[in-house]
Amino acid sequence: MLLACRRVTDPRARQTVALARYASTSTKEKFRVLVVGAGSGGLTVANQIYNRFKAAGKPLNAGDVVVLDAADYHYYQPGWTLVGSGLGSKTDFRRPLASLFPPHITHIAENVKSFYPESSSVTTTSGRTISYDSLVVAAGLKINWDGIAGLPQALADPSSGVSSIYSYDTCSKVQHDIDALQSGNAIFTQPAGIIKCPGAPQKIMWMAWDKYQKSGRGNNIKIDFMNGMPSMFSVKKYSDALNALRIERGIGAEFQHNLVSIDVANRKATFKKDDGSTVDRDFTLMHVVPPMGPLDFIKGSPIADSAGWVEVDQATLRHVKPEFGNIFALGDCSSLPTSKTIAAITSQAPVLTENLFSVMDTGKVSSATYDGYTSCPLLTGYGELMLTEFKYGFVPKESFANYLGDQAKRRRLFYHFKKDLFPWVYWSRMVDGKWFGPSGPFRPKFV
Repeated sequence: MLLACRRVTDPRARQTVALARYASTSTKEKFRVLVVGAGSGGLTVANQIYNRFKAAGKPLNAGDVVVLDAADYHYYQPGWTLVGSGLGSKTDFRRPLASLFPPHITHIAENVKSFYPESSSVTTTSGRTISYDSLVVAAGLKINWDGIAGLPQALADPSSGVSSIYSYDTCSKVQHDIDALQSGNAIFTQPAGIIKCPGAPQKIMWMAWDKYQKSGRGNNIKIDFMNGMPSMFSVKKYSDALNALRIERGIGAEFQHNLVSIDVANRKATFKKDDGSTVDRDFTLMHVVPPMGPLDFIKGSPIADSAGWVEVDQATLRHVKPEFGNIFALGDCSSLPTSKTIAAITSQAPVLTENLFSVMDTGKVSSATYDGYTSCPLLTGYGELMLTEFKYGFVPKESFANYLGDQAKRRRLFYHFKKDLFPWVYWSRMVDGKWFGPSGPFRPKFV
């Protein structure tokens, strides 16, 4: 692994490297809890599960919780919007994955190939079989870069004017392209269907608009939001406010227009309308959000629903099939009908942890339930942000409305939450399992 092969001079870091190397080469084949994926959900819940058993006076042994993930790095993906906006370097938002595991959590640097829930086991891509008492799937989703004809080639071309905040490799190109544009047509897209953080496609648009206004380029650049969805946002209250802001700022928009192909040579983008017809648009700059969907190794597996997501109860996060009652899921890979964000994971993880602990301890789920809470800290310019928070049914669930007023109003305080507070909280608390959503550092008391 990358961290293990770097020269390290600090003694504490050397100890971390040694532990990570040991954990990653573990030959143990049966674990109490197996977590698939070391993203935001996987790291959070692995630590919370271990801590929950310890708090109950029934501590797990070191190594009883294992996380499977072959990635070299762990990323704070909300930071990529900040990178595209010129508010940070992309290296600020990644860490070597091995460095994030405490000694008591085992890390196996392999990916899962197949699930065998009837025998409570998985096989890895190397052919290894690993068994578990309980399984947590937190594997994320698949970004389908090939889902738009010409997109991979356009992203690889430094002069194409096409970029995306949806990957570490491309987010710095967003800043370059926005800064370089002096005049012309700037198009920002959002696909139809499920994506990570559905507010992100317009965050970077608002930041670009603000930069152009403040740099005197606003009159020379026409901005359009080409959205595959029917409205600006899924929650009507916020959607209405954002659409009013769009009109006020002179930003054009087409809804139910889905990007299907890019012709860089002629600077044309083709969009498919809801009625099946297509329309071409000229662009000078285009920020693209690719379509997304379930991961191939989950799609079609015994634990997936017909759409390819891990099929869990939306309140308990436990698998809906009684025979798979020792399986749980959270985050992007799950079937939970809420927006796929890190904020959602902060509320999902404590519920999953409580119910997994209860099932392993008593055979039944606890009283802990998830209400669908999620949040999108929606940047609308430098120094302002609309903090959208809502639950199942797209019903607002605002944490600060009683103190600050309606959160459809844009505030500088919320901007600093996004820019400064949330990244700090993520690296110092969340990945260690010490952040609990709207409850902050205080574990919710489920009654």
